Amino acid sequence: MKRKRRPGQIAEEQWQAIIRNDSDYDGRFYYAVRTTGIYCRPSCKSKPPNRDNAEVFPSSADAAAAGYRPCKRCKPAGGRLPDEEWTQQIIDYIDRHYEEELDLATLGELCHGSPYHLHRTFRKVTGMTPLAYLQQARVKEAQRLLAATELPVTRIGDNVGMRNTPYFTTLFKKLTGQTPAQYRQSQRLGKEG
Repeated sequence: MKRKRRPGQIAEEQWQAIIRNDSDYDGRFYYAVRTTGIYCRPSCKSKPPNRDNAEVFPSSADAAAAGYRPCKRCKPAGGRLPDEEWTQQIIDYIDRHYEEELDLATLGELCHGSPYHLHRTFRKVTGMTPLAYLQQARVKEAQRLLAATELPVTRIGDNVGMRNTPYFTTLFKKLTGQTPAQYRQSQRLGKEG
């Protein structure tokens, strides 16, 4: 007996088309990746998604209506995604995943663009590099944790994706003017005063 698939679930034939980047299936369906919020053509050269995080749609309009954005690499909607919108996708991803090990190559794969193009476009739109934004996001969350918890500095560094404590402390001081311990102390004094 054949099991009935859930809506959006990927059939084996579709999955094979995705992992083979089979252009014969372009236009027959589109796949979207829940973790990135992006949809692609089956022929997209980006790294194949985890099957559990993917779903299929009969048209690009259906994928867009479900809240997914078109891939910058394979352009399933036909046109080029505006730089501002693509940069916002990258910012949204960093804001949700800052605690993970992220670099330009990883962000390029996840956001479907080359590392060089991603770096150049992000800087043009925001005035800063993607890695500078990532560092800023990590330090912002570290500030929140230092003020709101009693977690050790090492643990806070781990929680925000910076497992090298001396580097975390150096970067934190560079961006805030204080070490993590000094920042925590200033927050306590501010609450008492």
